[in-house]
Amino acid sequence: MAVKIHPAVDNGVKPGTGISGGTLHCKCATQTVTVSLGGDVAHNHICGCTKCWKPDGVVFSQIAVIGKDKVKVTANEQKLKIVDPAAAIQRYACTGCGVHMYGRIENKNHPFYGLDFVHTELSKESGWAAPTFAAFVSSIIESGFKPEGMGEVRARLKELKLEPYDCLSPPLMDAIATHTAKAKGVLK
Repeated sequence: MAVKIHPAVDNGVKPGTGISGGTLHCKCATQTVTVSLGGDVAHNHICGCTKCWKPDGVVFSQIAVIGKDKVKVTANEQKLKIVDPAAAIQRYACTGCGVHMYGRIENKNHPFYGLDFVHTELSKESGWAAPTFAAFVSSIIESGFKPEGMGEVRARLKELKLEPYDCLSPPLMDAIATHTAKAKGVLK
């Protein structure tokens, strides 16, 4: 039996169709928090970090980014609370079910300022940009995953064509380095 990564990819990665937006829903049966996304996402990936929200029993999350100007809470905003005010990504979670609805970077000097982090699996719409890599793979050990199983995890990720990284993908790491170089005046 293949290693379980995340329900959205375990049966194969479905290609995106260029969706024009949709709505995310928390897991509450009543007074559901909804967040409207006004476009498709980018840099969709599977993440093993210990900060991202994961469904119960899953070791990886699925997360993507979208411009914060395309994110709007449309119902029950009063139920949202920042999980860790000291974190770079201010993750807004539903106080009822604990689901992270979006994460926002408020630091204008951060390389990803202007982008919000979202979980497209919380949407009933299909066609979102497909995950293309796996980030912070080793971090699943910090969540309790047995280190001796990591070879099998990486092999399964490669089988799914989700290149495993213990950081972000090279284009995102390049974006961070470019931002830092420009902030230091090394690049214009």
